[in-house]
Amino acid sequence: MVSVEFEYLCSLLRERSGIVLTSDKQNLAENRLLSLARRFGLDSVSDLVRSLSRPDGEARIVAVIEAMTTNETMFFRDKVPFAQFRDVMLPRLLKARAGHRRLRIWCAAASMGQEPYSIAMCLKERADELAGWQIEILATDLSSDALDYAKDGVYSQFDVQRGVPIRSLLQHFSKADHYWQISTELRSMVRFERFNLLDDFAGMGTFDVVFCRNVLVYFDPAIKIDVLERMSRVVGRDGYLVLGTGETAAGLTDRFQPSEDCDGLFAANPVAMIGSQVRAAPHLVAVGGH
Repeated sequence: MVSVEFEYLCSLLRERSGIVLTSDKQNLAENRLLSLARRFGLDSVSDLVRSLSRPDGEARIVAVIEAMTTNETMFFRDKVPFAQFRDVMLPRLLKARAGHRRLRIWCAAASMGQEPYSIAMCLKERADELAGWQIEILATDLSSDALDYAKDGVYSQFDVQRGVPIRSLLQHFSKADHYWQISTELRSMVRFERFNLLDDFAGMGTFDVVFCRNVLVYFDPAIKIDVLERMSRVVGRDGYLVLGTGETAAGLTDRFQPSEDCDGLFAANPVAMIGSQVRAAPHLVAVGGH
């Protein structure tokens, strides 16, 4: 793959997915795309990249984006965010939402399902308190292949050993040969949909908690700012945004403020949001509001 082809690939990935490839990632790109090129009957990655600009190239573009998407994850990854969800966010939200008894949670980079299923297991631990509540877990990802895997809910011994407590494994999984499958009950708690974070969030409604972990790291600052500011409009005024280890909203937008008692946890900034609503008011009136 010559430099002009790599530059085109980088531009396409940034425009269509937000993924930023630096010059030192050319070998990585070629390794990931070689088998894909052969699947399409092409001799080289160069042939594949050149074919993307053709009128019939859309299916190949989607396949290239999926091949370049990192889907590495695990159950209860980093542990702390899930402890915060169970011990900090849920108690506060249960009290604040007692009037309408409804919770909406969005996993904005669900990958192969380990994160939303981990959240579902946390919720099952409070099943008695949540009896009669309407719970929605929306899990989205750019990769259709990852989502198909997630919907099946079948994981290897290695997958479950990396993070699932033995009690949860026995309670929520059934063993088949060398694999473990998530229970039908847990699978029914999660709705999986393909979604690109560069797309419009309008129509998604408001969420009490948004998990957007380990995805912003692949974006450049301009795209991070855009995603975070649009995400602030779908996080409830007393809701939460959970980012990955090493990710932050600080210095990128004033619409989120760090939690005073939980590292890595962000809440909507009411002062910034009021200003945003005032500025947006003429537009909202023009389109009829929400």
